[in-house]
Amino acid sequence: MVDRVRSDARRNRERLLEKATEAFANADASVSLEAIARAAGVGIGTLYRHFPSREALVEAVYRAELAEVSATAGRLVARHPPPVALRRWMDRYAGFVAAKQGMAESLRAMFESGTVAPGDTRANIVGAVQAILTAGVDDGSLRSDVRAEDVVSSLLGIFLASQSREQAGRLLDLLVDGLVTSR
Repeated sequence: MVDRVRSDARRNRERLLEKATEAFANADASVSLEAIARAAGVGIGTLYRHFPSREALVEAVYRAELAEVSATAGRLVARHPPPVALRRWMDRYAGFVAAKQGMAESLRAMFESGTVAPGDTRANIVGAVQAILTAGVDDGSLRSDVRAEDVVSSLLGIFLASQSREQAGRLLDLLVDGLVTSR
């Protein structure tokens, strides 16, 4: 019985995180916690049992998404040539950045309070890019003179300057093309 309760609670928490991530990624304005609970198929009390405040939910979503986007790099390199892995990882990272838009106000407060350190985020993202770049240098498909920090800065510039997802995609393609070695 205790295992069933724990597994139900775990499933509820996972559904809440999944629906919150979707809501934050697609939101133009502040997302209501009631709407997240409803989308997850649970009551608002269940949401508050897992996440006692909006900030707690935002922090959990942010940390889960950061861990996932970082881990995706290794999985992609294991399945695809490094240039393909890099381009697919960029799409995943774009989703992470989009999800942060709906959480901007709460994230800003967490950064200011020190709950979440922006440097930790950057280190995780740079590490993911570095893993893909290293695989590409090792197999000769990606340039060896490129720094992961520069790729991350370029990505952020693309996301900030793009006027549409289509334009961002074209710019990401250009960035990858510039990183591929000319054999």
